[in-house]
Amino acid sequence: MSPVPEPSAELLQRAGAVRSAAVDLGQTDDAQRAGALLSMGDALADHADRIVAANGEDLDRSAAEGLAPALLARLKLNEAKLHGAVEGVRKVASLPDPLGRRQLHRELDAGLVLERVTVPLGVVGVIFEARPDALMQIASLAIRSGNGAVLKGGSEARLTNEAVMAALKAGLAVSSVPPDALALLTTRQESLALLRLDGLVDLIIPRGSNELVRFIQDNTRIPVLGHADGICHLYVDAAADVAMAVRVAVDSKVQYPAACNAIETLLVHRSVAPAFLAAALPAFAAAGVSLRGDADSLALGVAEAAGEDDWNTEYLDLILAVKLVDDLDEACAHIRRYGSRHTDVIVTADEAAAARFLAVVDSSGVYHNCSSRFADGFRYGFGAEVGISTQTLPPRGPVGLDGLVTYRYRLRGDGHIAGDYAVGERQFSHQDRPL
Repeated sequence: MSPVPEPSAELLQRAGAVRSAAVDLGQTDDAQRAGALLSMGDALADHADRIVAANGEDLDRSAAEGLAPALLARLKLNEAKLHGAVEGVRKVASLPDPLGRRQLHRELDAGLVLERVTVPLGVVGVIFEARPDALMQIASLAIRSGNGAVLKGGSEARLTNEAVMAALKAGLAVSSVPPDALALLTTRQESLALLRLDGLVDLIIPRGSNELVRFIQDNTRIPVLGHADGICHLYVDAAADVAMAVRVAVDSKVQYPAACNAIETLLVHRSVAPAFLAAALPAFAAAGVSLRGDADSLALGVAEAAGEDDWNTEYLDLILAVKLVDDLDEACAHIRRYGSRHTDVIVTADEAAAARFLAVVDSSGVYHNCSSRFADGFRYGFGAEVGISTQTLPPRGPVGLDGLVTYRYRLRGDGHIAGDYAVGERQFSHQDRPL
């Protein structure tokens, strides 16, 4: 990627405007922010024809330029997908207010009371590739949580993103929230210079390729939240119900293979492998999935040999690596070595094995007897997500409203001074009060 340039005067002015609007946004109440999202949803519905038409132009141009099928799938925004995104915006409006929640209420001494209260982060900068529906999700979560947002989508979705942002700002214009709380960047130079906006931007959230995320992490002083890879595993245990395992495995790969929560590696206990693969191979073949296996799985009918690189590759396509393992411990060891701490699944009827897997596998999502595709903010009831974080510090997993707030300590006294406690004239009581 190109070196990171200094931000232009125009970018500094635009980011400053978002920062100023975010201060005002942080002072709005729950009803005002929820009302703004409903207005945004209405405006998106009113602009639907223009948005879909713009997306058609982006798709035609990107296909002609040879954009990969997985990215074309993410880029597509038809009427049905747009309708779902609009409903997601309205869902976020109905969620409980994440701001002003008192997490701590403690009397340090008579008349000296401490609170910890949730507040907005400030301004988030989000860089995403291909998916214009991400723009709607991120903008709605930012406004609902009282944050300004500087957003940069991929060039392949430029016309769609511009149409979506025009609709969002039209919605904000008839609300109590300043439209300047959202800004869309359109050039590569702006997206690079965004990384230099420490002091104006409080958090960077990248949504895209491993290369993009690594570059951002290495080239900014702004905190970065996100994940570089989505190498998800499904382990079919010795005690798995074969029919269930096939159904869950196929859904985890096929339901939307371009998503980061689709499985990329299938681990199968050696004792159940003959029965499982006998049922799974035709199911995967019918779905168009190409399997790459180790020597043992090749002997059971997997057609293509896997290489070492296949275990740490995020295909984002109808390709799946297959490996046979001797036991649960070997499966967990493989996940520790090659996984990305995104989402990993065990299919088993053995509750003890399931409990061990859920305890040992250190991923942001660890599932038992269900598809990896449930790793999604909307499916978790968050309304939407700004992204998925695989870091061990919170927020972790799908990041919704609660991941876009921080907290502030507020201490109220009546002329109290620390010196009185230093010399022993007064003692702390540290009595917790109701939240």
